[in-house]
Amino acid sequence: MDSVTESTERDTEQRPADLAALLMGAVEQARTALVEFSGEETVGEYLGASFEDPTSATHRFLAVLPGYRGWQWAVVVAGYPGTDHATISEVVLVPGPTALLAPKWVPWQDRIRPGDLSPGDLLAPLPDDPRLVPGYLASGDPQVDEVATEVGFGRRRVLSAFGRSAAAQRWHDGEYGPGSAMARSTKRVCRDCGFYLPLTGSLGSMFGVCANELSADGHVVDAEYGCGAHSDTPAPAGTGSPLYDPYDDGVLDLTEPTS
Repeated sequence: MDSVTESTERDTEQRPADLAALLMGAVEQARTALVEFSGEETVGEYLGASFEDPTSATHRFLAVLPGYRGWQWAVVVAGYPGTDHATISEVVLVPGPTALLAPKWVPWQDRIRPGDLSPGDLLAPLPDDPRLVPGYLASGDPQVDEVATEVGFGRRRVLSAFGRSAAAQRWHDGEYGPGSAMARSTKRVCRDCGFYLPLTGSLGSMFGVCANELSADGHVVDAEYGCGAHSDTPAPAGTGSPLYDPYDDGVLDLTEPTS
């Protein structure tokens, strides 16, 4: 026998039959309390009752309120063994099985997504952000660490090895990576393009910035990314006007011949 069944049987044994009948029969008392609380026009049909514990029961009515379709009024009535009346304990509005509810609340820091930042917005990193380490620690990128030493740890925080690898993975898998539709449509890659500006540091072996204003201008691109605007893209054949020997129609004699 499971715990729910045992609890139900125990409540039934502890609840005298006359008290149970009194609580379940307090329908009109519950409705009257609702009308006093919210007004007659807000109370719909009776939906039934259930016991909360041996000395209390909840009566439910359909709520007739703008914006609360599917919600219910719940009126809790209580009593003690031997009493001749029930007492109204609580009146509350609760969602029913078909009620329209707001989505589960998600903290702002978990809702924010790439592209959500607008001019004037402030977005501070978490205090223990794994993407960043204090500037006095070695980041794992020799070129970055050398510069940090030269300038006396000018930046309070720098990219950690995790932050660097996470960024590299996003860029590699993103719109300007080798798996994108644009890259798959050409055989030429950015690595040997004249518009490709490699990044410095350890990420420079895999990524650079595109300097072609007609392509991915200003975006970090994977060295294996490619597009049709590669610097070695040949001009299409067969363009331009056909070549003919020029002639001057101004020297033609257009007079009619004499007979």
